Amino acid sequence: MDRRTTPHTTFGRMMETTEPTSASAATPEAASESQTADVASLRTKIEELRRERDHLVTLVDILQEISGSLHFSEILQTIARKLGETFGLDRSSIFLTADPADVRLVASYEDPTIRNLVVDLSRYPELQRAFDSGETVFIPDATAEPMLRDIRALLDMRNVRSIVVAPIRWRGAVIGAIFLRTERDALPFSDSDVRFCQVVASLTAKALRNAHRFDATVRATQDTSQAQRRTELQRIALISFVRRLLDRYAKTEEHLWAETLLPKDSDEELDRLVGVAMQVMAEEAKG
Repeated sequence: MDRRTTPHTTFGRMMETTEPTSASAATPEAASESQTADVASLRTKIEELRRERDHLVTLVDILQEISGSLHFSEILQTIARKLGETFGLDRSSIFLTADPADVRLVASYEDPTIRNLVVDLSRYPELQRAFDSGETVFIPDATAEPMLRDIRALLDMRNVRSIVVAPIRWRGAVIGAIFLRTERDALPFSDSDVRFCQVVASLTAKALRNAHRFDATVRATQDTSQAQRRTELQRIALISFVRRLLDRYAKTEEHLWAETLLPKDSDEELDRLVGVAMQVMAEEAKG
């Protein structure tokens, strides 16, 4: 058999005659869809970067503002205001509690005059859950959340869309929460927004701890100053009493000539001892 007509050569020729001349080219529609998907993905990444930038700017602003204050009310109001401005919120509030039966609204973006308002947790199921579980509560769509079924009419009236409640912890216990809420025509909270709120809640706890330490130090200093003043007044009163007693005694007829009976050496020694005593008291007064 001629080598040019071997079965292998014949099979190769058959494959050449049946192989397509070129790969299937992508259709214009498929290319357009791919470009649209790429643009959408790029826009999503840009939006995420923008949000992260806003988060960082807000954190820096919060740190700068609260670093100049060690008062509870000013710190909390600053944080509530900054969060409200960053997200354009319907509501940005901070609640504190020392007792599950006593929860108070202590800072509010929408009404800065509110500072210590007792609230009914039955009106805030999401807040109640955050206090009970110690976990962040994230509700992307309030209208579809079963937990909010009993207050849905109120939420509809206020046009609520999404909610985040981030607990504030102190030594392992939940002592409060940051409560954020958007309207329906606003952008919903994202997962990165939730993480940002958790960071702010942790920052709030540290700021409150520093303010508490400062307040305790001030009170201790005031107590010490008051104790020192009381001691000083007691010393002054005692000296005044002794001085007046001696003056009154020295003016009696029996004593008017009594000191003349003392020997000169004794009189000089008494003067010396009085001088030494006055020097000692002067040195003690210097601390």
